[in-house]
Order: sequence, then structure tokens, then C-alpha cells
Amino acid sequence: MDSTRLRKIFLEFFEKRGHKVVPSSSLIPSDQSVLFTTAGMQQFKPYFLGEKSPYGNRVVSIQKSVRTSDIDKVGDESHLTFFEMLGNFSFGGYFKKETIEMATEFLTKKCQLPKKKLWFTFFSGQGDLPEDADSRKFLLETGIPGQRIFSFNKETNWWGPTGNEGPCGPTVEIHFDLTGKPCDWGEKCLPNCQCGRFVEIWNLVFNEYYQNQAGELSPLKQKGVDTGMGLERLAVVCQKKASVFETDLFEPMMGIIAEGDDLERRRIIADHTRSAVFLMSEGIMPLKVERGYILRRLLRKIFNNIEILGLEQDKIYELVRTVVENYKDIYPELGHNEEKIMTIIQRESEKFEKANRAGRKIYDKMKESAQGGELTGAMAFELYSTHSIPLEITQGWERRDGAEIKNIEDYYKLRKEHQEISRAGAEKKFGGIGGEASSPEAIKLHTATHLLHASLRKVLGENIRQMGSDITPERLRFDFSLDRKLSEGEIEEIEKMVNEKIKENLPINKEEMPLERALGSGALAFFREKYPETVSVYSAGDFSKEICVGPHVESTGGLGNFKIIKQESIGSGIRRIKAVLD
Repeated sequence: MDSTRLRKIFLEFFEKRGHKVVPSSSLIPSDQSVLFTTAGMQQFKPYFLGEKSPYGNRVVSIQKSVRTSDIDKVGDESHLTFFEMLGNFSFGGYFKKETIEMATEFLTKKCQLPKKKLWFTFFSGQGDLPEDADSRKFLLETGIPGQRIFSFNKETNWWGPTGNEGPCGPTVEIHFDLTGKPCDWGEKCLPNCQCGRFVEIWNLVFNEYYQNQAGELSPLKQKGVDTGMGLERLAVVCQKKASVFETDLFEPMMGIIAEGDDLERRRIIADHTRSAVFLMSEGIMPLKVERGYILRRLLRKIFNNIEILGLEQDKIYELVRTVVENYKDIYPELGHNEEKIMTIIQRESEKFEKANRAGRKIYDKMKESAQGGELTGAMAFELYSTHSIPLEITQGWERRDGAEIKNIEDYYKLRKEHQEISRAGAEKKFGGIGGEASSPEAIKLHTATHLLHASLRKVLGENIRQMGSDITPERLRFDFSLDRKLSEGEIEEIEKMVNEKIKENLPINKEEMPLERALGSGALAFFREKYPETVSVYSAGDFSKEICVGPHVESTGGLGNFKIIKQESIGSGIRRIKAVLD
């Protein structure tokens, strides 16, 4: 059953059961606490909270979605950055029993999947949250034998909220048994086993709670249903393929780059091209921050992998045309923006080619000067650290020259040392480690600096960039990009905004994550080259989000009154603010 047919029967199935078909929303969500639309429920969030739905209390949609949290896993059988999310939703209408019955009927009757291949998981309960016994009961009543029903904790069978707050609740996950054969774990080879036997195809979320910004749960007055099933994974099981890249959704693209001998890199090229085309079709441009940074990174990875595989860079144009042709009837914005997309691709490709030629000259010169004409691991690291040439690119050039890097272990040793030095440098530059910077007064001012930064961007515009900062126990100093003097009205507005956020007693949350994921999440960072590969991200509610080494207060309520005491110019296009807390 091809993907076009799957889309059609899904919408028809739920439309016949009283659901209103709602078109996909934009990939750019109205909820500014998230970077992209990551699930079908996001456009319906207000209706889960009790706002009257103009579509009635039953809807069905196929939602364009982008998730970057698994970007480094792309290349395996199932992970993608862009996907289409099939979902049915209920706002105070049906709940667990009918949801489970409809999902099981659709998979077994409409998709004709063998019932014996379907395995189910439900929420086991955790802490003060009870076991979802109702879901297990309804699964058994649907005819699912107990030996294919298992309970798991919040890590796997709990969903939400999207963003910093919102509806959430226990889930039932439906897994498909691809092989029918357990791995070495034997009877312990269950859904969520990493051996590849199972693939999760449908997540049924039962929104019973609301989580606030402090992470506290309260029961929802109106219970809701939010389900999500990736079209690509459904296609895998319905078309009896081993991976999403073998389905009709990717087969034309994979054929274009069939001569590449590295399957993982070919898959990355195909996935990232599709994602990039959809992002550009919505007006996102390659930039250094936020959504634009994700697009820029996707394009760079495409160009790098094409280069590493030894393919012609012109392949990207053929791939883009294939994506547009495959999807333009479903998502017309791709066809309408094809010329614009091609122009962006051409410009970015030319930038890459220029940098690549310059890098190749440096590589050739270094190799000529090397003893015996052999490139060493230390030289490869110099190409990376000094000239930003990734190891994979250098290795590709070596392969094409019929050679390989000598003493490659030296590259990894030097890179590890470099990371440790970078981490120490970042801690020194971005403050809070030892001495006066760790005093209670300085820690408060450090947190106030984050509130000031966010306020400057909201009052003066998103083009404001941090250019430097310094914090003592007495005052904070913050440098930023601006080519004029702040007016008295602007200073008052900035002070008022900071003090309002102090009075709101926003919680300060810390999360450690890879640098690329942090940048992709929208966390502010304007000294990117100085950060280690794993960073801490501090958030003040949904108002401020920055990469920082800390420390910070636990919440903003105890900071005191924020006051700007001085502003001055310290150079062309750079202003400096000094402020205190009293």
C-alpha cells in the first residue's frame, strides 16, 4: 500500500467516525517556546485547555513536523528530522476505550496488519501518578492477549507537554514486531528493546493533566486524546520494508544517490534534503541562529556528505526537484516556492564550494610539506582546529588520493585535549566558577543579566546580540550590538520588563545537552566557537533561554529591584549597560 493510499484511508477512516479533517499547520508554530511544529496536537493546544473548538470535539489531521533532537541518529532504519504525523484528536469527547478500539481497527482492518504482530505498552505508574489500569483493561477487551501488553514508566509511556507547559498524560504505544524473533535477551526482548525487532508506529496520548512552568501537575477539567503515528513508519510495515528509506517516500531520492557506497551518509543526504526543502518552502533562510541555524546545519551536512561520498554537488538540485515533485500536490507551497528554494540552494552551494576549494589548497600544501608526503593525525587536527575542515572531508580527500591518514589516533588525542581547554575557557569567560563570581550577590546579578538580555531583544528587536559581559558582586555590565543611544523611554521599558519577570518569580531550570541540540532549541549563544560539545542551558520560565555555565538562583523572585545606572558607547555599533539590584 503506497503512502498516498495510506494518507487517504487514514483521513477517510476517522472522517466516517465523526472527525473533522483539518489541514496541516505551519512548521513555524505560534507557540514561541518551541522552535518547530513537532506534533499534530500543537495547533489544537487551546482546545485541550477548554477553549471552544471551531471544528467540533473530534478532529483528524496529517501534520508536517520537524524534530531535531534525534538529528545525530539519522542514518539508521527509522529516525528522521522531517516526517508527516497522522493524528486523531478528541477535546472532551471520547477517551481511552474508543481511542484504543479505533486504533486497533484501523491497523488490522484498513491496513491489514496481522493482529499477532501488534504489541502494546501502557503507563506503569510512577511516584504519585497511578498505573493506567484502564488502558490495560480496554486493550484486553479489544482482544489483545496479556502476553503482548507491557507496562513502562514515564520515560517511555508519558507524553508532554510540548514547550514549557501544557497538557500531558499517560500513553499507550503500539509497536509492530518486524522479525518475530527475539534477540539474545530471549523473553526480555520486548517493545523498546534496541535490537531492531520492534518499531513503534502509533502513540496514543491521554491528556489528563496540565503541567505548569514549575513542572507541577494538576488534573485537566476536560480530558483529551492526542494520537500520533508517523506516516513513514507506517509505510515501513505496510510495504514490508526494512527501513523508512526503502519505502516509496524515499525510494526515488535514494535512487539518485545510489552510487554512494556509504548507506548511512546516503540516508542523511536524503532525509536532510527533504527537511531543508520543507523549511525553505515556509520562508526559513539559512542563518546563524534559531530556525535558520538548523536549516544552515542541514545544508552543510548535505554538502559535506555529498563531498565525502565523492558525488557531484549538482546532485542536490536533482534531489530537491524530486522532493518538490513528490509532495507539491499535497503541500502546494513546495511547488510555489521551488524557484526560491533553488536560488537558496545555489547560493549556499557556491559558498560551500568556495570554502571547499580553499580548504583543498591548504590540504594540498600541507601534504606537500609533510615527510614522505604522508598526512598525519596531528596535521588532520590542525586542518580541523585552524581551518574548520572536518576530519571526514580530509579522509575523503585522502581516499581519492589513494592514501590514508597516518597515526590517526593523534587526531582524537589532540581533539580531546582541545575540548578540555575549550571547556575551561568557556567557564572562565562565561563566569560563575569560584571567587567573587560565586558570591550570592554576583549570582543574583548573573541571573538578572539573562533577564536583561531577553528584555533588550524583546524591546529593541531580535537582531540585538550580546558582545560581552562582566559581573561583580556590586553590579553587572552588559555589552550589546546597537548603533545608537537608548532613549529614556526604552530604558524605562527594559527596566519594567525585567522587574515584572522578577515579580513573577520565574523558575530557573538547567539542562545539559549537546551544543548542536542547544543551538537548535533556540538557546542564545553568541560565542559559539568557545563552547564545549556538551553545554548547560539555563531557562527563566519561557522568557529567557541561554547557554551558560552558571551558577544561577533557583527562581527570580528574590533578585530585588533592577535598575540601569549607566549606558555608554564603547565602539562603533556597540553599547554598554551597567545595572544594579537594590
